Amino acid sequence: MVTIDRPVAVVTLFLLQVFAVSASAGVVKITPERELSPQPAAVAERRVVNPGESEQVTGAGKIPGAALASRLGELNADGKITGVVLDARTGKTLFDAGSGQAAVPASTTKIVTSTAVLAAVGPSTTLSTQVVRKGSRLVLVGGGDPTLSSKEKPTSYPRPASVADLARQTADALKTEGVTRITVDYDSSLFDGSAMGPGWKPTYVTEGSVAPINALMVDNGRSTPNPCEGTVTPVDNGPKAATQAFARYLSRYGVTAVVGRPASGKGGQELAAVSSPPISELVEHLMQCSDNEVAEAMARQVALKKNLPASFEGAAQGVRETLQSLGMGEGVAVQDGSGLSPLNRITPQALARIVSLAASGEHPELSSVLTGMPVGGFSGTLSERFIGLPSAGLVRAKTGTLNGVATLAGIAYDSSGRLLSFAFMANDAADLAAARAALDKLADTVVTCAC
Repeated sequence: MVTIDRPVAVVTLFLLQVFAVSASAGVVKITPERELSPQPAAVAERRVVNPGESEQVTGAGKIPGAALASRLGELNADGKITGVVLDARTGKTLFDAGSGQAAVPASTTKIVTSTAVLAAVGPSTTLSTQVVRKGSRLVLVGGGDPTLSSKEKPTSYPRPASVADLARQTADALKTEGVTRITVDYDSSLFDGSAMGPGWKPTYVTEGSVAPINALMVDNGRSTPNPCEGTVTPVDNGPKAATQAFARYLSRYGVTAVVGRPASGKGGQELAAVSSPPISELVEHLMQCSDNEVAEAMARQVALKKNLPASFEGAAQGVRETLQSLGMGEGVAVQDGSGLSPLNRITPQALARIVSLAASGEHPELSSVLTGMPVGGFSGTLSERFIGLPSAGLVRAKTGTLNGVATLAGIAYDSSGRLLSFAFMANDAADLAAARAALDKLADTVVTCAC
């Protein structure tokens, strides 16, 4: 085996993963990183396990000894952080600091949501937005896809469905009938209940953390399309704004359209439809960007699959039932899918066990939970963290932040090539920046301890 300088190896492997290019039908598609993480040279020859394979992706190094727990304990001497480190293959606990103590998880809740939707709904499922004809009017029917784009030719990854494409299909169908003017109503009834989650602060919307959750919206219900930006101001009425965007394109394509009123599309004749990216890609996106609207949409898809109301309450029940079917229900009590609710409670043990399950190969449908996790120092919500630490590029994890809350849960190879899962949670943190730095240092030690 050729030995290469570790920093160079990290950067090279990461860039090869992130910018892997594949051509299909003449279209070049940028795919996200597919390995668990760039690895130390000692395990660089380990075969890449792709989604759908059953081989365990757990490394072949020795299980760390007591020195790891001692080192982590020293870093957490004040006991302000609860956490756990598990051997991903055997489930053996290597470090435990109140791992059974439920805490506010913030956006690490998205690990739970992603696991549930992949298990219950399936990674290849897509969400359809439709246009149906009812008498002399059209109805734009939301299918729960918040990524539906207002751009005529969206280029972001994953490639979203376009409301322009939907309008073009509709205009072609109408013009064959000689229709050049029509009214468009809108149906967002797929989702039930409140558009705001339990315990959500009203300022979440005004500050741009989340848009009201609806089954019909474009650009995540925000004023401008920016799929990884969480501070773009939401629109006042997501379903109506989506219909206005559709009507503008319809008029551009030769059918003058007037926006109508809320209506049911049930029983209408389908004229056109577009599909979202598959659930696996939506999960990768929501994990990378910590996308709150997509996370809530995924939780509702779990509810729909289980014939429950597509509401916050129904989604929470559906997620709970799905985790129980996986043997992962203990230590998880959620009220929403995004982690914005301060009422959520998850134990570090539960988060680390779910991450280990996704890495085990026993459930290949869960692989996007891992491939979607940001890489420390390089991507997503970890792009500005782990900078200067030896583990930059070697930690893959989901972040979580609320007022007084910082959490981090993920996976990494240690220096011997053993795959370890971890979850670290700080609640009641007076200094969030310091808390995040402490979490990063703990994860860095998991990688670099050599113990």
